Amino acid sequence: MHFALWLLFAITTTCCKIQNPLLHSNHPNHPMPVETTTIVVLGASGDLAFKKTYPALFGLYANNYLPQNVQIVGYARSAIALADFQSRVSSKIKTDQPEKLEAFLKVCTYVSGKYDDAKSFQQLHYFIVGLEESTVANAPEGPGVFAEAKRTRVFYMALPPSVFIPASAGLRENVYVEGGSNRLVVEKPFGKDLESCIQLGKALAANWKEEEIYRIDHYLGKEMVKSLMVLRFANVFFGAIWDRTHINNVQITFKEKFGTDGRGGYFDDFGIIRDIMQNHLLQVLTIIAMERPVSLEAEDIRNEKVKVLRAIKPLKLDDTVLGQYTASADKKEPGYLDDPTVPHGSVTPTYAAAVFRVNNARWEGVPFILKCGKALDESKVDIRIQFNNVPGNIYPNTVRNELVIRLQPKEAVYMKFENKEPGLSTETHTTELDLSYEKRYQNAKIPDAYESLILACLKGDKSNFVRDDELEAAWKIFTPLLHKIEGEKIQPDLYQYGSRGPARASDFVKNLGFVRDDGYKWAPHNTPKM
Repeated sequence: MHFALWLLFAITTTCCKIQNPLLHSNHPNHPMPVETTTIVVLGASGDLAFKKTYPALFGLYANNYLPQNVQIVGYARSAIALADFQSRVSSKIKTDQPEKLEAFLKVCTYVSGKYDDAKSFQQLHYFIVGLEESTVANAPEGPGVFAEAKRTRVFYMALPPSVFIPASAGLRENVYVEGGSNRLVVEKPFGKDLESCIQLGKALAANWKEEEIYRIDHYLGKEMVKSLMVLRFANVFFGAIWDRTHINNVQITFKEKFGTDGRGGYFDDFGIIRDIMQNHLLQVLTIIAMERPVSLEAEDIRNEKVKVLRAIKPLKLDDTVLGQYTASADKKEPGYLDDPTVPHGSVTPTYAAAVFRVNNARWEGVPFILKCGKALDESKVDIRIQFNNVPGNIYPNTVRNELVIRLQPKEAVYMKFENKEPGLSTETHTTELDLSYEKRYQNAKIPDAYESLILACLKGDKSNFVRDDELEAAWKIFTPLLHKIEGEKIQPDLYQYGSRGPARASDFVKNLGFVRDDGYKWAPHNTPKM
C-alpha cells in the first residue's frame, strides 16, 4: 500500500515537471508577448515640444534608439488637424534623411483635450488602446495576443507649472496602464520655493510612485556633465588632487549674449536664480563635489549628491551679487525694463553670482562660485577649477594651474599649466593640455541633452534625473534668499547689455580668492596633419 502511494506521487510529480510544448514561450505557435511603447507628449502644441521634445525624439528614431513598436501621441488643448500638426513638427527638425523623417511622422499622432477634464483623458486612453491593439495585431514579429502584451506608457509633461497637478492626476486616474509600465516625465520648474516644491511633491506622490517620476533637468543630459563622473573617478591623478589641499576655488559660469527677447513677462515670474542657478548650475556643483558612489546605480549616485546639498548652508544676501541689464551702449539692444512684457519697475535679477560653502572634510574653506546672466558679452557655460599657488615657488611670474571643462559651445577639457618657452629662453609661459571634442572626436555625434535623457527614461535609468529629497535640499539653500529679495524689493546692480556683468561681480570673485590671468585666452587648437 505504501509503495503504491509512493509510486503514484512520483508519477504525478514527474508529469508536472514536463513542459507543454504548446505553452512554451519559444514555441512558434506561442510567440513572446508583443511589447508596445507609447510616448505621450502633453503640451504638444507648445514651444518646448516643437523645439526640444520632438526633435529629440526624431534624433533617437533616426538612429534606431526608440523601441521597435513605438507610437508618439501629442496631446494639447489646441484643435489641430493631424496633417497641420505633423507639418509643424517637421518644420523644427533639421535632417538630411527625408525618408527617416517621413517614417517618423507616421508614428506621430495628435489628440486634443483639456488638462483638467476626466472625459478628455478617457478619450486619450481609448485612442492609445487603439494604437496598442493595432501594434499588437500587426507586430513585425507576428500578431500577438493583446491581453498578454507588455505595455509601456511614457507621459512627457512639456507643460506650464500651473497644470502639473491636474494633468498628472488626470493621467493617473484615466490613462494609467494597469499591469504595465508607466513613467511620468516632469519638466522644471519644480516649484518656486521650498513650500511650493513640497506641495507639488505631495500632489505627485498622491498618484504616482517615486520610481515612476522622472524630474528632468536637461543639464544632466549634456555630454560634458555626464563626463564629469568619468573624469573624476576613472583617473587616479584627478582623484589625488580633488580636495581643499590642492584646489583654491571652483567657478561654474553660465553666460548668454541675448536678453529676454519679448519673453520677459514669463522670465520675470522666476528670475535668473530660479531659472538657471537653483537647478542647472547647482546640479553641476553636486557632481563636482560629491564623494565616489559605491556603484553606478541611480540611487547610489543620487545619495551622494544629496549629501553635498545637505552640507551647504542657506544663502544670505551678502553671499551674492545681483544684477539687471540696461540698454546696450549703442542703444541698439533694449534693457530688461524696456521689454513691454516686463512689469514696470521690476527688480527681478537677470544676473546673479553667489558663493556656496560645502561644509565637509573634503571641501572646507573652498568657495564654489556660481555665476549666471543674460545679455552678457558672450554665450558659454564652463567649469573652472583653480588650484592653489605652488608652495615655495622658485619661478617668478607664474600663474595658477586651472582645469577648465567647457560645457558649451565647443565642448572641451583643458588644463592650464606652466612650461618653459621653447628655445634658448629660460622664461616660463602658460600653455595647456587640450582635449577639444571637435578635433579629437571628429566623427562622433554629440547627442542633444533631451535625446540622452529621453533614452535614459525609456531604459528606466534614473541616475540623471532629480529625486524628491534632492529637490527639497536644493530649495532649502535658496528659499530664504529668494524671499528676502522679493519681500524687500532688493535693487539689483545695473550693467550694460553686452558687458561682462555688474562691476561689483569682479571684486566679489577676487575677494573669494580667484586670481584672473588676463594674459591668457584659450582657443581650440587645429589638429596637425599626420
